[in-house]
Amino acid sequence: MSGGRRLAKAASLTAALLFIPSVAWALQLAPYKDALFAYPTELSSRDDGDYRVFDYREYRDINQRDSIPERRVDDQYVSLRVRRVQQDMALDTPLGTLRAVAVGAQKGASVITVYLHGQGGSRSQGVDDFTFGGNFNRIKNLMVDNGGLYLSPDFSDFGDKGASEVAAIIEHYLEGSPNAALFVACGSMGGHICWKLAEDKKIASKLSGLLLLGSMWDEDFFKSPALKRKVPVFFAQGSHDKVFPVERQEAFFEEIRKRAPGYPTRFARFETGTHGTPIRMTDWRQVLNWMLSLRK
Repeated sequence: MSGGRRLAKAASLTAALLFIPSVAWALQLAPYKDALFAYPTELSSRDDGDYRVFDYREYRDINQRDSIPERRVDDQYVSLRVRRVQQDMALDTPLGTLRAVAVGAQKGASVITVYLHGQGGSRSQGVDDFTFGGNFNRIKNLMVDNGGLYLSPDFSDFGDKGASEVAAIIEHYLEGSPNAALFVACGSMGGHICWKLAEDKKIASKLSGLLLLGSMWDEDFFKSPALKRKVPVFFAQGSHDKVFPVERQEAFFEEIRKRAPGYPTRFARFETGTHGTPIRMTDWRQVLNWMLSLRK
């Protein structure tokens, strides 16, 4: 082939490539201490891996992981560099002054992850670097390393008022990051707020996923705009949870699958785990990357 013909062919190919639609690659969170926070041995699975049972052991997963069991994790699990971008915020809203701890990019965030505490908790629980095996420190670092924002708010109650306050906080930060993927994780009683946000048309339109960690179920979810949008839902439960029985949460997971075939939902059961086990053991990166891969 002559030089002229090669140049003409190259020019033609270049022109053709200009008309190929661009591919929108899904954001995926980069690794952060993955080996330390990986799930223990998988004992069984079903539903094409959407339901999984893990071998949780208190001696190994608490006593050998924490320097002071349940109070301070070993230092290798933690990086405190995120404290440089952690702020205790007081937001003036139509509902009054609302408090939240914000970690990471408060504007232009790629991802926003919100953690809602349970009964007796506060905004400080969700940013405690050393409790729950260092898992809150991990999500803080995952958000900061990936240009995201992590929020741990206070709220008045687990009813309509508390849900309105959390919605106002989320809306405040979405104004600065309108294109961010939005995840809300709820521990224990905080699940009441998760389900109420699923019914909030404005918040539900932005949701990229809900995480119920040792939490409850809500039949009203089947009437929610979040269900209509097929917002992914992740459940994690200890098999020995005496507050919210694992069997009841598993039944709700199955009900979603039955009433909405193909719905994006997953369940992680930690065998012998108790009420707080899912907050300690959930692999944030694995769950959020699954949800991000489904984002439209």
